[in-house]
Amino acid sequence: MNNYQEILDLIAQKQADEIITVLGPTATGKTRLAVRLAKDLDGEIISADSRQVYRKMDIGTGKDLSDYTINQQTIPYHLIDIAEPGTEYNVAQYQQAAYQAIDSIRARHKEVILCGGSGMYIESLLNGFRLSPITRDEKLYAELNAKSDEELIQLLQSFRTLHNHTDTCERRRLIKAVEIEYYYQQHPEWKDLTRKVPSLIIGLTGNRDFIRKKITQRLQERLQSGMIEEVEQLIKQGVNTEQLLRYGLEYKYLTRYISGQIDRDTMFEKLEIAIHQFSKRQMTWFRGMERRGFTIHWIDIKNL
Repeated sequence: MNNYQEILDLIAQKQADEIITVLGPTATGKTRLAVRLAKDLDGEIISADSRQVYRKMDIGTGKDLSDYTINQQTIPYHLIDIAEPGTEYNVAQYQQAAYQAIDSIRARHKEVILCGGSGMYIESLLNGFRLSPITRDEKLYAELNAKSDEELIQLLQSFRTLHNHTDTCERRRLIKAVEIEYYYQQHPEWKDLTRKVPSLIIGLTGNRDFIRKKITQRLQERLQSGMIEEVEQLIKQGVNTEQLLRYGLEYKYLTRYISGQIDRDTMFEKLEIAIHQFSKRQMTWFRGMERRGFTIHWIDIKNL
């Protein structure tokens, strides 16, 4: 069966209040599928990529904006190029901006298609994570970090009923959940700004070796297309190199190469390995979503 037709058949059965989510590890063709769906279903795309929010970071983040034009029709997209390079844009900001984009698209009676590989960004919407744009209160963090997991869970339960184990599955998230509840005490207006977004979820997957080859080929193409020059230009424009390192992957290793810390061959080798590892982490997150109750309809990219 044609895999694209299989996807259309799945979408035909979705509930009216559900959006469509296209997710998967890097280099699986998520954007091209989302654009194709948007054209056929009269939809608009919301990016779920934690680095494509930054302007002037085009090649390294794989925006591939030309992919949003299909058969001479340009598909509207949202949450790309909305923040300045060198700044920090967090998941709480993304969540609120995405809610607004969803409401705006629906007001135009268009299909909403969420597309990307940043699992935390995707799940912040679908699971309605309670987030806040807070900076860490170091004193509070030290007090919480001194507590046992059991004490933290009891403290979290004093704020609200725990319906699942999402916030208690690991210590880092448990502390963050309690920090947010303390924030809500001082800023109750934030409590009503989160909601779960029902979605039909399409996951793209494929033979591991095939995806590895695609990752390597795409990296070579991006280097030939000016990715090094893109990072050089960002540095010339005053973007802090420490921030570029924190953006990770391409920006981390290209900054180290440009600054003379590693040679080109080492840069390519380490970056290629890092992207492969990132792809595995993406799949680990998506499998975790399934354990947390989400149904992901996995589609092999071979016949798309």
